Amino acid sequence: MSVTARDKAIQFSRLTLITVAALFPPDTDIRIINDSIDKIDFNEKVDMVGITSITCTAARAYEIADEFRKRKVPVIMGGIHPSALPEEASLHSDAVVIGEAEGVMDKLLADFKAGRLQKFYGCSEKLSLSNLPLPRRDLLFGNRYYREMDLVQTTRGCPFNCDFCSVSDFFGRTYRTRPIPDIIREVKLLKNRSVIFFVDDNIAGQKDYARELFNALIPLKVRWFSQASIIIARDAELLKLAAKSGCKALFIGFESIFSDSLKQVGKNINRVNEYKEGIKRLHDHGIGVIGAFIFGFDSDTKDVFDETIDFIEENRIELASFSILTPLPGTRLYKKLDEEKRIFERDWSKYTCGEVVFKPKLLSVEQLQEGYYQAREKISSYNSIFRRTFNFSKRSLIFFPLNLVMRKASRASLRKTRQTK
Repeated sequence: MSVTARDKAIQFSRLTLITVAALFPPDTDIRIINDSIDKIDFNEKVDMVGITSITCTAARAYEIADEFRKRKVPVIMGGIHPSALPEEASLHSDAVVIGEAEGVMDKLLADFKAGRLQKFYGCSEKLSLSNLPLPRRDLLFGNRYYREMDLVQTTRGCPFNCDFCSVSDFFGRTYRTRPIPDIIREVKLLKNRSVIFFVDDNIAGQKDYARELFNALIPLKVRWFSQASIIIARDAELLKLAAKSGCKALFIGFESIFSDSLKQVGKNINRVNEYKEGIKRLHDHGIGVIGAFIFGFDSDTKDVFDETIDFIEENRIELASFSILTPLPGTRLYKKLDEEKRIFERDWSKYTCGEVVFKPKLLSVEQLQEGYYQAREKISSYNSIFRRTFNFSKRSLIFFPLNLVMRKASRASLRKTRQTK
């Protein structure tokens, strides 16, 4: 992810390519390029190019792939979007890795050396996460990444299966855990252990595992952030352990404050009537809440925007993230809206979760788009920031200044977006 501030991009390193890089032989000369901040030299002499892509970056990924293939450089594509639409990705690459790279890289590299790359590579089994090679963080040196936070993965997948989420499709609807000793070893090797972001889609997806992990983190005295379901607040013991182990905030997918909307996308695990108490319990344990909300469900009306803002402010949710419901390829939502002929935009670059690409039911396209913009403006207003974060808790020291940074980034982004429309 990136946040724009002071006309510069604050980039947080991703684990994807440095995890794949660790699967290559140690003597392989590898260089990682982030297209959003690094210039690509298409004429550089290289043996192979690997590109990972999500849906909103697919169009640009294909452009890059085509440029290298014009120069007879073999291109391997992977990531969530190519895995969802491998045939499409194969039009721009010499090979497509479908799903996770572990389990296929040895064969892919052997085929590459022998000059017999196959069109598709995929592993039918979901492999164990034990003894995985550590991500090649050394390959990030020289790039302009924000280094106050390091990223670590402890689990893959999610125990839930929401209609709009591509995670379950990519990971095969599994939830797998890494051995705790492997995680602790990786954390101890980090150069900056002061703040860690565990990139798991749901760090508390298995309570027994989460308890063991949190207990193991306590002696390390780290501060950490991650993603979790609001149902973590139902377990007082687990919350206490999370706080004791250094948890400072959790990214919570509330998605909607209306039960009908949650039912429509298969997120019945969320209980709206428990939201308020759940947030209070997190706050009581000193854990900040980064709330994620989606606009555009079939039951959403024009009132959804203001009512969501009111809920966020009343419950002092420290940071809020808004998205427009987006039918990502490979999801049940995509299949449903496609069958209903409600998708009107197939330009993947617009699948940012900030642009309307389908016909809503009770809102016009314009109402949904403008409501999303106004919600972002309101939540980033000084009044809202003060109401949500300016208090005498330790959380205020983290989230008050962070909201100010996000305010500038959000408003600059909105100005730029509206100017181009």
